[in-house]
Amino acid sequence: MYKRVLEIENEYNDSAFLWGARQVGKTTWLTSQYPNCRVYDLLRPSEFERLLRHPELLSEELEEFGEGDTVIIDEIQKLPQLLDEVHSLIQRKNIRFILSGSSARKLRRLGTNLLGGRATREQMYPLVSAEIPDFDLIRAVNNGMIPRHYMVQSPWERLRGYIGVYLDEEIREEALTRNLKTFSHFLEVAAQCDGEMLVYKNIAQDCGIDYRTVKEYFTILEDTLVGYLIPGFTATRKRKAITAPKFYLFDVGVANYLAHRRGMTPGSDDFGHAFEHFIIQELIAYLGYHHVEEQLTYWRSTSGYEVDAVIGEGRIAIEIKSSEEVKSRHTRGLKAFGEDFPDSRQIVVSLDKYKRKVNDIEVMPVMDFLKELWDGRII
Repeated sequence: MYKRVLEIENEYNDSAFLWGARQVGKTTWLTSQYPNCRVYDLLRPSEFERLLRHPELLSEELEEFGEGDTVIIDEIQKLPQLLDEVHSLIQRKNIRFILSGSSARKLRRLGTNLLGGRATREQMYPLVSAEIPDFDLIRAVNNGMIPRHYMVQSPWERLRGYIGVYLDEEIREEALTRNLKTFSHFLEVAAQCDGEMLVYKNIAQDCGIDYRTVKEYFTILEDTLVGYLIPGFTATRKRKAITAPKFYLFDVGVANYLAHRRGMTPGSDDFGHAFEHFIIQELIAYLGYHHVEEQLTYWRSTSGYEVDAVIGEGRIAIEIKSSEEVKSRHTRGLKAFGEDFPDSRQIVVSLDKYKRKVNDIEVMPVMDFLKELWDGRII
């Protein structure tokens, strides 16, 4: 079992929503952290059906519980009506609830009781490098970081099953779209756009659907926690910036499967795309786990200069290159960005063997970067 970075304990013993895409490890983590707690698993048909028929059973069964007791409800989005009972129990008895699930979309769509600020919002991500002893970069870039996928030599059958479960249980079961076949085709097109700026009309043409439907589909990917839209950084003054967002699927292995990338080795274009995705994935997880308020963006000027990741208001700028030797030409985007933000920390993450500096820009081997990131020395 991996020791996860996630922490949801606090001095106030608050209830919490714990969100995360399917199979990132929420249930395993909850079981290990709270081995003696009452658990309601809504994936179990018998549990789901009895609470669906009689939600008030929750209050009746927890009548003897009180302050200091923790109750877990797994896959809460499957039974939103339970949240009224949860709200009442928190108010009356000060029971602590941990409510896990893969999507808050259904809860928001139905105008469900989200406990009026009485529960914190936490998110679990796929594995991160700091959680894996003897971390293998090549395996991570190829397999992705969902635990069941990272640990095997070839994850493709598991990835195929993962996509099928996502489409069937998240999309069909929750009736998020009427046309599952069209959405499935869109998902493959979206994977081809992974790490790229989004032009909705072009994607709509590729999918044969209206661009407004494409925008709605990207919203579904965000709401079901399988995709991120990274906004453009626009605060530069010397060079006009592009505002279109970039898109990344939540796990590089899922992106690889949908984009038909496999067996990648350093030096190939596919490896370069997947390597960039992996680093962005680590940054997203770090910011999320540490509740960093600064936003992750990217910067691209209309004249073509680009920086892959910008933290906050230009405080840190990161370029990601899978090159084994960063050269001056690889730093042009950072140099241009630095004209507006000369005090920014500028980093190139690469496959270089040793740390060095190129015109005051830090070149960091990827393993050094990952260690410093999770030690809190980057952000």
